[in-house]
Amino acid sequence: MKIVSNPQQLQEISTRLRKDQLTIGFVPTMGYLHEGHRALLKEAREQNEIVIMSIFVNPLQFGPNEDLESYPRDFERDKQVAIEEEVDYLFHPTVEEMYPEQMSVTVKVGRRTNCLCGRSRPGHFDGVATVLTKLFHLVQPTNVYFGKKDAQQVAVVDGLIQDFHFPINLVDVNTVREEDGLAKSSRNIRLTPTERQEAGILYKSLSLARAELIKGQDNLELLKKQVMDLIERESSGKVDYFEILTYPRLEMVKELTGEIIIATAVQFGKARLIDNIIFELENTPR
Repeated sequence: MKIVSNPQQLQEISTRLRKDQLTIGFVPTMGYLHEGHRALLKEAREQNEIVIMSIFVNPLQFGPNEDLESYPRDFERDKQVAIEEEVDYLFHPTVEEMYPEQMSVTVKVGRRTNCLCGRSRPGHFDGVATVLTKLFHLVQPTNVYFGKKDAQQVAVVDGLIQDFHFPINLVDVNTVREEDGLAKSSRNIRLTPTERQEAGILYKSLSLARAELIKGQDNLELLKKQVMDLIERESSGKVDYFEILTYPRLEMVKELTGEIIIATAVQFGKARLIDNIIFELENTPR
């Protein structure tokens, strides 16, 4: 495995690889890797001749009151994971290398962001789209891999690829879960032992809502209230949102058919957890 920190050097490597007609699988991350990241890397390794992973904590996607400085980092451990998952190139730039001066052009996301996490994190997905635009030009991937746990991010990336005509195939990989259904996340380490026991309620609540929709429940506001009450009754968490939307457009559900996302965010003491279920509804009676 080769570690690269210079953006221009990475672009030169990728250009040579594409000239040799090799397929490139790209896994962009902010590091502190867990089993969910390993799942992305395994998928990329299976489907491509070359695997490139980036580790970069992108300051553009953090708001003024968010946890940029406290975001967990452990590069030596991450490097070992990359070796174990047979990554060919690990891109690990500094902030100064990625943004040597103030950007004169950035990306602004106009749709799919006025809901879910985007509602409480203005500018977050602009930062995500801007750094990914840079990374896509540097890596020139054939396929790019994201986890379904961050479903709104996947939806935004889908729009970015379509709108800018990037010649990239987006692969969304199923969420990796603990035995009680909790989605694996770097933020789980912030849960107290009691909160960790309670956190399984997120997936339980999503599954309950899905079952009700499949059975034909069409009063979405009532269903959302019932499930939010359940979460706050069975845990110390405070529900930030519990939404039922179309996917990937993330619009209000008008007909209970097609691809649906049920998504929630719950704030525990020092950890804000997100999770979702995406599924297809067909001919559900109203």
